[in-house]
Amino acid sequence: MERPTYVFSDGAAYERLMGRWSRRAGAEFLEWLGPARDLDWIDVGCGNGAFTAEVMRRSSPRTVLGVDPSDGQIAYAKSRDDAVGARFEIGDAMDLPARAAAFDVATMALVLAFVPDPQKGAAELARVLRPGGIAAAYMWALPGGAPIAPLWQAMAEIGVPVALPPSAHWIEPERMSALWTGAGLRRVEATTLRIDVEFEGVADYWEIVTAPGGPRGKEFAEMAPDAKGRLRARLDEILVPGADGSVRFRCRAHAVKGVA
Repeated sequence: MERPTYVFSDGAAYERLMGRWSRRAGAEFLEWLGPARDLDWIDVGCGNGAFTAEVMRRSSPRTVLGVDPSDGQIAYAKSRDDAVGARFEIGDAMDLPARAAAFDVATMALVLAFVPDPQKGAAELARVLRPGGIAAAYMWALPGGAPIAPLWQAMAEIGVPVALPPSAHWIEPERMSALWTGAGLRRVEATTLRIDVEFEGVADYWEIVTAPGGPRGKEFAEMAPDAKGRLRARLDEILVPGADGSVRFRCRAHAVKGVA
């Protein structure tokens, strides 16, 4: 199976950057989704299992299968104490390792922009659902709505190219709705979630967003020292700490759901 190149490879690094916000956004998403209990779920692009654990805690599923292309993420997911009972497998969102009509709920949490062909991804969600099952996804509103947005802003302002995920242009409510409708799903709805995030300070934020395990980690490792210095200086100007030194800002995520 071909592995996407734009992935997090380090589950612990992802947990520091996105895990806590994935859980917070996931809680808002699940409240909006309103699924019944005792259902069979597939969590596509499960990463390190942060959203899977939220499903386990909030939705009382009968079974959960988490699928992700990253060996490192899957290894971390399997080690989670808060996801005991879920199964995790290496797998491709565009070719799921599951038979047709096997699940009641199929989700993509903070994944859709990373799927090389979102139309195939949406079609796969629909394929593995039983009649009446729910397909749903949420993704940071890129580029300005994600926790990494201040870093991207700083990069753009000092002239460092910003490479968005391959399918970031699909992350608008209207386009996400069109994907779901095109996959044959009905009663399609979209919304925007708002999530407040906070960090201990600018240094904490910098350490997390430049972590080697992220999708741009190699680029940061190879960046010239003067470029890193200019980037950090601009980030210091963009992120203004509060009286306690912490950094807080609001993120946005677009979400979509439909019925098979």
